[in-house]
Amino acid sequence: MAIDRRHLAMAAAVLAAVVVPVAAQPPQLAPEVERATVAPEGRSFVSTPADERAAMERFTTYTFALARRDFDAAYAMLRPTLQAASPRAEWIATLHARGALWADGTIRILRLTWYLDPAGQPPGVYAAFDFRGDRKDGTMDCGYIVVHRAAPGAAFTIVRTDTSEVSLDRMEEGVPKADVLHQLPCYLGKGIATDF
Repeated sequence: MAIDRRHLAMAAAVLAAVVVPVAAQPPQLAPEVERATVAPEGRSFVSTPADERAAMERFTTYTFALARRDFDAAYAMLRPTLQAASPRAEWIATLHARGALWADGTIRILRLTWYLDPAGQPPGVYAAFDFRGDRKDGTMDCGYIVVHRAAPGAAFTIVRTDTSEVSLDRMEEGVPKADVLHQLPCYLGKGIATDF
C-alpha cells in the first residue's frame, strides 16, 4: 500500500506541474469572436497573438478579481487617471452596494476591437472587449471593458468599464425582450464567444 501511495503522490506532483501552468494562462478567444481594428487615417495596426494574450490576460485577471470580491486587486489594475477620477474607497463602496456584479456570471466575449491612438486619448493601443454575462438566476449583464497599453511591451491597464444589468422580468427565453434591446448600450453581436 505504501508503494501505491508513493506512486499516487508522484502522479499528483506530475499532474500539478502540468496543470498549473496551463491553468495560469488566460482563456483563448475563439476564432469566431468578432474582431475589428480602428486606426487613424494612413496608419495601420495588426494585433499579434502576444497582443491578444496580454490584453485578454488583463481582462480575465480583472474579471476574476471582481468575482472573488478582491476589490483592492481590481482597483490596482485601473489606469492611474481612472483611479484619480474614482477614489478607491468610493469605487469599492459602489461595488459593495451593488451586491451582484457583472463578473458573477458566465462571461462570453462577443467582439474584440483594437484601437490605435484614438483621438483625444493618451497614445497607445486599446482593446475593447464587448461581452455578455449570464448569471445563474437568469439575469444578464452586457457591456464592455477597455484596456490600454501605452507602449509595446508595457502592461495593459483598465481604462473604461461600462456594463448594464438586465433583470429577469426584462428577459424572454434567455435574451432581453424586444423593447429592452434597443435601450441597451451594449453590443450583443452573434453571441459566439469564449466562456470562462
